[in-house]
Amino acid sequence: MVTREEQTKEAIHSYKETPWCSNPKAYQNIVHEDENVIVFKDRYPVTEGHLLFVPKKRERRADITNCFTYAYEWGVQGVCNYEYEAFNVGINNGVAAGQTVMWPHVHLIPRRTGDTLNPRGGVRNVIPLKGDYDGIGWGKPIVKEKNSLGALGRSPSSSPSK
Repeated sequence: MVTREEQTKEAIHSYKETPWCSNPKAYQNIVHEDENVIVFKDRYPVTEGHLLFVPKKRERRADITNCFTYAYEWGVQGVCNYEYEAFNVGINNGVAAGQTVMWPHVHLIPRRTGDTLNPRGGVRNVIPLKGDYDGIGWGKPIVKEKNSLGALGRSPSSSPSK
C-alpha cells in the first residue's frame, strides 16, 4: 500500500509547476486555454490526438468536472468531424491508479479501428484480463459489422473520403 507521505512527497501547488507547463517548449503543446482549463497535447501520446485537460485551480470539485465536460465535448466533436471513430475519457487518480503527475488532469484518447487487437471492455482493460467480463471474444480481433452504430448514432465507416 502506498502511504500518504509517498503520495504527497512531490506536492504540486499550481498547474504552472506541472511538467506540461514547466517544459521550456510547453507553449508549443497548448491547444486551448481559457480562465479555467488549459489543454495540452500529451507528450507521450498513446494515440494520435491524445490530449490532457488540466484545471488551473483545484479548489472545488467543479474544477476537475469542467475538464471532464471539455474532454467529452472535444471527443464528440472529433467523432462528428471524422477525425477518429470513438474515444475514451479518463483520469488516473492516485498512485495506485497510475497517476504520475500529482495535479488533477483528464485524458482524452481518440480511438480508431485497429489501434488495439480487441477494444472490447474499454477502460476495464487497465487491469489485465478484466476487459472480457462475460467471456466472449477475449483475444479475438473485432470484425466491424456493416451496420454497427457508435454511441453518437452514426457509423464510423460512413465517413467521407479525405
